[in-house]
Amino acid sequence: MLPKMNVLILAAGYATRLYPLTLNKAKPLLSVAGKPMLEWVIDQLVPIPDIEKVYIVTNNKFADSFQAWSDEYIRKQPKLRFQIVNDGSLTEEDKRGAIGDIHYVLQTEGLDQSDLLVVAGDNLFSQSVAGFASFAKNYPATLALYDVGNLEAIKKYNHVVTDASGRITHFEEKPPHPTHTCTGIALYYYRKDTLPLIDVYIREGNNPDQPGRLIQWLYPRLEVQTWLVPGTWLDIGSKETLEEANRIFSQFADKDA
Repeated sequence: MLPKMNVLILAAGYATRLYPLTLNKAKPLLSVAGKPMLEWVIDQLVPIPDIEKVYIVTNNKFADSFQAWSDEYIRKQPKLRFQIVNDGSLTEEDKRGAIGDIHYVLQTEGLDQSDLLVVAGDNLFSQSVAGFASFAKNYPATLALYDVGNLEAIKKYNHVVTDASGRITHFEEKPPHPTHTCTGIALYYYRKDTLPLIDVYIREGNNPDQPGRLIQWLYPRLEVQTWLVPGTWLDIGSKETLEEANRIFSQFADKDA
């Protein structure tokens, strides 16, 4: 049996690279192959047992839109409980950053008594990530990996080196000379005894954006394990990747129909 856990979905960005599509609509609520990309994320979380609540942290501009979406979605998935957290930011310039948002939700919602799974709201998975939660409960922190397939592609992501057990021994953002094609993606698991370190990270004045920076800071301090994501994964960061997602994920939508 899994320990009790909460899910935190990061959805507070303004996605300026997708303007004008995201001027009046949050990126995770944009449609991919017939449904909001956020639903592709959550549908793959549903098989995880013992989720206490799903928190969606967003900005002041889109908080009402996420609330309306969640009110509709729970009619299809009544087993999940949602809470929309408004981080108070108004523009790209005053946003808290991804790690800043994790810290904000931990502090304001008091989520220190359960494990925490964190996922970006624009990360699409074709298969369930229940195995990730089952695996990660045994370690202080766990980072999901995905094989992007070629060394050139990985240069825009990060380079993760592990020992024979899968523990991270090196982490580098946007590596100029990667040696393999597996990269860390925005799917993380923090056991409850690790969560206080996020407060330490922020209080030290470290960069509050880019959630991979927290992993980079953590791995020399405690064991950070890795788990390889099955199936297909896409990070929606541009109009080109949104088009690619519509093309690729339409095949999975057809299977679900």
